[in-house]
Amino acid sequence: MGYMSNQQQLLSKIATDNGHGENSPYFDGWKAYDSDPYHPIENPGGVIQMGLAENQLSFDTIEEWLLKNPKASICTVEGMSEFRDVAIFQDYHGLREFRNAVAKFMGKVRGDRVVFDPDRIVMSGGATGAHELVTFCLADPGDAFLVPTPYYPGFDRDLRWRTGVQLLPVVCESSNDFKITREALEAAYEKAQEDNIKVKGLLITNPSNPLGTVMDRETLKSLVTFVNEKSIHLISDEIYAATVFSSPGFISVSEIIDEMECNRDLIHIVYSLSKDMGFPGFRVGIVYSYNDDVVNIGRKMSSFGLVSSQTQHLIASMLSDDEFVESFITKNSEKLATRYKTFSRGLSQVGIGCLKSNAGLFFWMDLRRLLKEPTVDAEMALWRLIINEVKLNVSPGSSFHCSEPGWFRVCFANMDDETMEVALRRIRNFVLKAKEKEVSAKRQRWQNNLKVRLSFRGLDEPHLMSPHSPVPQSPLVRART
Repeated sequence: MGYMSNQQQLLSKIATDNGHGENSPYFDGWKAYDSDPYHPIENPGGVIQMGLAENQLSFDTIEEWLLKNPKASICTVEGMSEFRDVAIFQDYHGLREFRNAVAKFMGKVRGDRVVFDPDRIVMSGGATGAHELVTFCLADPGDAFLVPTPYYPGFDRDLRWRTGVQLLPVVCESSNDFKITREALEAAYEKAQEDNIKVKGLLITNPSNPLGTVMDRETLKSLVTFVNEKSIHLISDEIYAATVFSSPGFISVSEIIDEMECNRDLIHIVYSLSKDMGFPGFRVGIVYSYNDDVVNIGRKMSSFGLVSSQTQHLIASMLSDDEFVESFITKNSEKLATRYKTFSRGLSQVGIGCLKSNAGLFFWMDLRRLLKEPTVDAEMALWRLIINEVKLNVSPGSSFHCSEPGWFRVCFANMDDETMEVALRRIRNFVLKAKEKEVSAKRQRWQNNLKVRLSFRGLDEPHLMSPHSPVPQSPLVRART
């Protein structure tokens, strides 16, 4: 124990604190999967990973393109001629063809309603790095960002751990499908003012993680108005923009600021190819800012987390193929829609509801009626049961800072069809068993109550004695017989 304490003294505070958030149930579920991963043959009773928002449904489309375009990679015989030019030092601006291709793809995902300037694209190591980069640019230690709940648990790590910035929840409720209201924003802002906390911005995710919903135009306009009135920044995380699989369509904040008067220096977009393309391993993160200073400073800061030039080269080739991009966006949307329908239909058959959604790689499952009581402790007890007995890693709502216990995020795009069927079967069996226990418990309570009522009736009503009763009759009765 003394040795560990001495070791901690040798390290920095940031190295020894728990700012990464690994003690969260969100990450505990991943550990449970890692220690007992499901495999249809080698470990059919293992944990199925449904806590990872990963898109594996369109790899066939991408693999087909790679086979047809081997020159896109410098690690093939066909692409070897460009190896030296790509492998040598590249500055932090990134390859011109990469920034052009990403800007064009961002516009295509938004229906070509917006044109993005390649010179405003700042690279970073995935959305994680992009969020931290823009936080460093906008806020000092102790400052805060407002974040509507429920929100992605990784934000507690990405925005807080190394920056010293605070995240203040804006409480949203199921009564209006967790939509952000001006009243909730004002309440959170005023609370910060009372606590002498300097609010530097508002962070939103659109489409939402974990809700799988998109924001409507009026809500976005209200948010832009709010940040302008308060003179604070708006960071719009739009990393799920291409995962919308049904109406209403996705509306970017970039469209909104074209429609209304506002201070564009306050508007920043975080983007990535991890979700829309299914490339989390490529670590392609983007900060797109309308603020010139943020672009310039962010580009310098990006030196700590650049995208490899090999990855840039491949992505530039792929996203410059207009025919491929059109086909990918369409097919990906169709596959997500099919998978969502299959899952939601399977759950509804056993009476499980979920928030109506049309985007993302997950749904927001409502298990409130399975809680023994409406508390976080009861939610955690149910979550442990699902992890340990049902063998599914789903993420509890409390890890997303949801104010209402009983909601769970369930990812559906990170598995094949066979695994999906196993997962659905496990969920159905679990719910049916829970219903049987509930019915049995109700029957037992009814029987117990019936016994109690009959017992009380027996005490209240006069006893009718049989002439054959062993109890001696009174002298009066004997005198009459």
